[in-house]
Parts: sequence; structure tokens; C-alpha cells
Amino acid sequence: MRNSGLDTSECVIAPAASNPGHPNGRHEPAEHVLFPLDEFYLAAGRVIPEAEVISGEAVPEPYRTLLVHIRDMTPTLEAFHGEQIHLRVLERRVEGDRMMRCVALTTDETERPVEFGAIVIHCAEFPPDAQAVVMECRTPLGTILRDFRIEHTSRPEAFLRVASDGLIGEALGLAQPQELYGRRNVLWSNDGKVLAEVLEILPPAGK
Repeated sequence: MRNSGLDTSECVIAPAASNPGHPNGRHEPAEHVLFPLDEFYLAAGRVIPEAEVISGEAVPEPYRTLLVHIRDMTPTLEAFHGEQIHLRVLERRVEGDRMMRCVALTTDETERPVEFGAIVIHCAEFPPDAQAVVMECRTPLGTILRDFRIEHTSRPEAFLRVASDGLIGEALGLAQPQELYGRRNVLWSNDGKVLAEVLEILPPAGK
């Protein structure tokens, strides 16, 4: 991985119960640390990978540079790797106005997997033109937010240490199980609506 000099300043994780946007004025914390990835595992009858919540200070480099911040992940990864990134959808479900996807992000030129994860996108909170692009499942959400100039904030809820399993290993091209790092993040509109809930797991350094 290339170090591009990104800002590594720590971000403040607001307690989930204090965030606006929920009908009761709260955004409820996820029941499992790997939400929404765990939804795909449960639906398939798979064993959910072992994971633990750690502090931002406990995330080692270069993962801290890529995870411990309040920026969108897609442009952060593009700046770090020096390539544009495209979306590879492994599985998707549509439930009402929610689009759920299990995905890998891959660099355009070298085809390296640079992230595995899952996302719940609340499509009704997006402009119609952006909704159409979301439904196409070809463009990373961070790119959509940038291209359509959708103002929002990124609020990480947890940083994670995750034990890779067969599904994660296949998506990231791992030859054997490894200890990985990730984060659970929530994207909010400026009027206090949840745009997306994201679980992001990075490959090993140098992969």
C-alpha cells in the first residue's frame, strides 16, 4: 500500500444513542458488531466471523490512516492507492426502500481488492437521479455522493478487529485466515436522516 499523506487525525465517535434521525430522536446501535454484514450471514446460515470492537488508537497503521477519520471511504481509498475504484456486488437484496449489498471494492487498473463489506442504503433519502444510479449497483456509494454533490456527514460508530473466514478471504484474495481491521460507519444527511449504514473491512497491508 502506498502512503499518500492522508490526514490521520482521530475522529470522535458519537454515542449511537445520541445521534438524531431515529423516529425517537435516536439512531439505535446495531445488535452485532458486524452489522449489516451479519444479515447476509444469517440469511445464508453461515457462522458470523469473530470480531471485536477496539479503540481508534488501537488500530495500527496503515489501517488507522484509512479508517480512523470522518471522510468517505471511497475517495480515501482512491487517494491512498492512486487509482479509481469500482464496485463488485457479491449479493444484494431490496427490502422496501432499503438496498442491502455485500460488496468488494477493487482498483480499476490493477484489479486489487481494497475493501470488503456490506451496506444498507436508504434509497428514499436520495434524489431520484441518484436513486437510479444506486439501483444499478455499478458505482460505489462514495462516488455517487460526490458526483451528485449530496451533502452529508460520516460518523463512525466502531472500529473493529475481524478474523477473516472463507467468504471474506475469497473476496479479498487471501490464501489463509488473517486478522483484519475495519469500521462500522453511518452516513447522515444534513437534515438528520440516515443515508446509509456501512461495514468496511480492509485487506492486509501490502495485499
